[in-house]
Amino acid sequence: MELSIIGFANSGKTTLFNAITGSTIEVSPNITTDTKPVSKLVNVPDSRVDYLSTLFKPLKTTYTTIRCTDFIGITKGDTKKNRMVLNLIKDSDAIVNVVRAFESEGVIHPLESVDYFRDILLFESEMILMDLELVENRIVRIEEGEKKGKKGNPEERAILDKCYKILSQERPLREIEFSEEELMNMRHLQFASIKPQLIVINVDESTPEPERREMEERVEREFIKGRKNLEVITLSAKVESEISLLSPEERRLFLREMGIERPAFEKVIESSYKLLGLISFLTVGEDEVRAWTIKRGSNAQQAAGQIHSEIAKGLIRAEVVSYDDFKKTIEELGGRLPSNYMEVLKSKNRLRLEPKEYIVKNGDIINFRHAK
Repeated sequence: MELSIIGFANSGKTTLFNAITGSTIEVSPNITTDTKPVSKLVNVPDSRVDYLSTLFKPLKTTYTTIRCTDFIGITKGDTKKNRMVLNLIKDSDAIVNVVRAFESEGVIHPLESVDYFRDILLFESEMILMDLELVENRIVRIEEGEKKGKKGNPEERAILDKCYKILSQERPLREIEFSEEELMNMRHLQFASIKPQLIVINVDESTPEPERREMEERVEREFIKGRKNLEVITLSAKVESEISLLSPEERRLFLREMGIERPAFEKVIESSYKLLGLISFLTVGEDEVRAWTIKRGSNAQQAAGQIHSEIAKGLIRAEVVSYDDFKKTIEELGGRLPSNYMEVLKSKNRLRLEPKEYIVKNGDIINFRHAK
């Protein structure tokens, strides 16, 4: 999974990037315009993988990963600069839009006042405006080519007309259902407003929990309005970046003292998985314990393809046990993993043989039986 962290300048994008990745990139109180994108691959914390690794003691433990990228902020009305910023999201699975809700005399807001809801609306408008300009320019080039005798692509023109109609209504492209063929034909256009968006309201550390919930509820009620591909969370990026640099034990104590249930990274990941409709399944053994990410609704054969195309091609059956049932069985055995644990699971009717069409569930532990 790839996430692009963007938003208006001085909203706390880099601070959130530091919190998520454990980085220590210097944060400037001034608006910067010449920095280069920074990208980092990080493991997705998974307590299930931790638990299974303590049992199997594998040679290798592999978590799923995400790549986070941070860049300079967008600027209201500066389409040329904003297009440069948003070129970075072309390969991203989702946008993390950091919205400022904290006051600070030492940190300049590009619009000279703090209004998180205004910034959410303006950010959406900038995305739509850039996509509309992209469509208009592309249509002009096609028409100029046709005048010179160059044959246009009717599929592309149909997509452009469809997008123009939506964007002209000041609606983002993420609201529209496109067919798989349409999505393939429009990939080269690199639209911004089609990307799923996680809105992160960056609050002051002193903002009370009821006020944070009120912010989220307002965004849900007045902006998201039940639309797909949008999620919202609140956090204090400043506090979270400090937490990310602590040792695991210090982090647990600090979170408890601050009344924070989970660190920012986990909130962002959980919301991003929900936004993109992703789940994880697990594979276990002496060689490796590993988590794999797939789309919700994927079947066993598609899941097997994440491991290797040959496994998917030769798949016969999938041996499946839910993580909860597996852990329950181990607890019933006094926390010990017996060498014949598969037989024990079968005897308790917790291990199932499933066909290729079986829809994989989040946390399934799977062994794929396949022809070699």
